Amino acid sequence: MESPEPLVETLAPADEGDRTATQGGFVRLQNATKSFGTMEVLRDVSFEVPHGQHLVIIGPSGSGKTTILRCLMTLESLDSGLIGVGDADVRFADGRPVTRADKAALRALRANVGIVFQHFNLFPHMRALANVTIGPRRVLGVSADEAREDGRRLLELVGLGDKMSAFPHELSGGQQQRVAIARALAMRPKVMLFDEVTSALDPELVGEVLKVIRRLAHETQMTMLLVTHEMAFAAEIAHRVLFIDQGQIVEDGTPDVIFGRPANARTREFLTALRDR
Repeated sequence: MESPEPLVETLAPADEGDRTATQGGFVRLQNATKSFGTMEVLRDVSFEVPHGQHLVIIGPSGSGKTTILRCLMTLESLDSGLIGVGDADVRFADGRPVTRADKAALRALRANVGIVFQHFNLFPHMRALANVTIGPRRVLGVSADEAREDGRRLLELVGLGDKMSAFPHELSGGQQQRVAIARALAMRPKVMLFDEVTSALDPELVGEVLKVIRRLAHETQMTMLLVTHEMAFAAEIAHRVLFIDQGQIVEDGTPDVIFGRPANARTREFLTALRDR
């Protein structure tokens, strides 16, 4: 699949001011706590991701992985802690932003982050191109012509240039997920979150979706955080891997360390269980 000419323009990376705005990472989570009722899901979680790097988060079901992504996307509020993307820092206390400045930063942060879920959630009554263009038109105020042009480029990028007029029910699960990726990219995020995007797919369709994410990882400067059980893929594209269990970071290291010689017994146990499935 040959790369479309305007790829860099369509997926414009964060500008230099964003890259140098903070001395820490481009994406920041500091002392994050989150509970649902009496169940503590995140316990004092902190990490940073430099601009353009790819962080993979692994761990057992219910360990807090998806909650981290949902909080970064502001779909959930932290009970306490800080979320930062670029220049925008949002401090939380008692489940809400602390000050008016934090509330304003929350809007800026939300605009810079895109997410793709394991379920595609496409609009069933809209064709593929319309699913990709509706967000930029209604939220970003992009003109219809510009949105359509970007939508075409992005659908070509994910290998669906011939499916622009197809409705979701006419597409395979893998094709629907690729439309969902194009839809998220159309919002021009500086950070992309991928939450188990292949877990709802038949095994033969997983590869086509991973191919798209691999291309984004190799051909753009986009900062990415991924939750996945595809360990070989994670080892290939990650700059860094976090192993999460019971709402805490158990181990943090490069793919070579985490997958090849993990120091923590719980990490070894988890990876062995995956290999033995």
